[in-house]
Amino acid sequence: MVKELREKTGAGVLDCKKALEQTNGDIEKAIQLLREKGLATAAKKAGRTTSQGVIASYIHPGARIGVMVEVNCETDFVARLEEFQSLAHDIAMQVAASKPEWISPEDVPAEVLERERNIYRKQAEAEGKPARAIDNIVEGRLQKYFAEFCLLEQPFIKNPEIAVKDL
Repeated sequence: MVKELREKTGAGVLDCKKALEQTNGDIEKAIQLLREKGLATAAKKAGRTTSQGVIASYIHPGARIGVMVEVNCETDFVARLEEFQSLAHDIAMQVAASKPEWISPEDVPAEVLERERNIYRKQAEAEGKPARAIDNIVEGRLQKYFAEFCLLEQPFIKNPEIAVKDL
């Protein structure tokens, strides 16, 4: 049962075991309990400061495009890791290559979203799509828009199978 709970929640072995003990082996209640604890943990992490990090730069061959990015973390230990510094450099390369306008879809201004929705709606209507499908078509095209203009949603330039947010 601990293994099953771990697979469903991704929580640690001890956390799963304790949750199952507290809920008398009821998996659904244990999942609920772990979710409640997870939210408390997330709230604690949200208050932490990220005062360490690196500034990485990338200058495209030919020196016509240059990018500097700041990537923060909580500890200097992480900031010194080669993997972290490589991540920052890869993000700088991504920005240089893809020219994102926003970090995430939440950063896109409401007026831009509304403008794009109107454009996609008119396109779908002009293509003769059924009225009941137009909203889904508009949302699908918005997701493609985010994948092009939002850094975290873009396909990673070194491996297009994954998005930048999954690095």
